[in-house]
Amino acid sequence: MHLSVITSLNAADVAPGRRLALAFVVTPKKAMHVYAPGKHDYQVIAVKLDPQPWLKVPPTSYPPSEIYHFKELNEKVETYGKPFTLVQNLTVLATPEAKKALAASPTAKVSGRLEYQACDETVCYAPTKVPFGFTVNVKELDKQ
Repeated sequence: MHLSVITSLNAADVAPGRRLALAFVVTPKKAMHVYAPGKHDYQVIAVKLDPQPWLKVPPTSYPPSEIYHFKELNEKVETYGKPFTLVQNLTVLATPEAKKALAASPTAKVSGRLEYQACDETVCYAPTKVPFGFTVNVKELDKQ
């Protein structure tokens, strides 16, 4: 309703030590914006991953934002009002616990949600959660 999101994962296979990247190509609707990280208390658009014992999740990479001026409040905040891409890098752990978790099934799931609050010139809408999920193949662990 507020934006379109195309989500992709750069690999179909996982193995201990492998790095993955989730990309979220976000296009806000006309006159709509979402909040970027900055010096404000508004809800920043964020990637929230479901915990996996085999996955290390560093902070999300955010592109540069633009400043939106709320004239009524005379407030300037960091936002995204034009198409942008968020990147969430991931590392498949090589710990014994991670290897054991991955060995339990021929596939594994990378899932979560993109959370944001969108606003236009007059209304801030209720916070929204857009779920995503990818099933990846687990490479044979003894062939690393």
